[in-house]
Amino acid sequence: MSTDSSPIRILVVDDHQLIRVGIAMLLLPESDMKLVGEASNGREAIAKFRECLPDVTLIDLQMPEMNGLDAIIAIRGEFPEARMIVLTTYAGDVQAQRVIKAGAQAYLLKGLLHRELLQTIRAVHAGSKVMAPEVATHASHPQPTEARLVGGVSAIHADRVGCVRGALKSVRSSNRSCRDQKLVLAMAATKPSTAP
Repeated sequence: MSTDSSPIRILVVDDHQLIRVGIAMLLLPESDMKLVGEASNGREAIAKFRECLPDVTLIDLQMPEMNGLDAIIAIRGEFPEARMIVLTTYAGDVQAQRVIKAGAQAYLLKGLLHRELLQTIRAVHAGSKVMAPEVATHASHPQPTEARLVGGVSAIHADRVGCVRGALKSVRSSNRSCRDQKLVLAMAATKPSTAP
């Protein structure tokens, strides 16, 4: 894990490449952050954590092979100081209380990543716990989740588009190259998986 003067080392774990690329683009212009690894499921997350020893891990809950909750439990069992930020699509995710009890320091909605991710990473790295108000309300009174439609698009896909839009805005505002902008646009044009 890094010292105070070096960049915050970040591991991103999500089964959707679109999300991983979007997060990478958000981190790119930040001089105090460095993406050190990526994984697409819980088993890969455990191996990558051991390899990279990140300061902060961003982890999805619903993934193939091993879910995020089981990966958090395994990682924190071996590395109790591991700092985890859970990424989810639904505020009312029934696992919210379980992942907080398992040791996650933050719980973010994927649709809000472009607005809240960077300050949440910094806060968790500094030792704070963060939970969006929308999530805190549902975590204290869990309700069944259901796919809602936003303008004819499922919430899952609307959230992915929001993440990519935020990454693209970040790239444009930091005067990144046209090639970087095209990468984000190409990822946005990729047909998203039907899995949540």
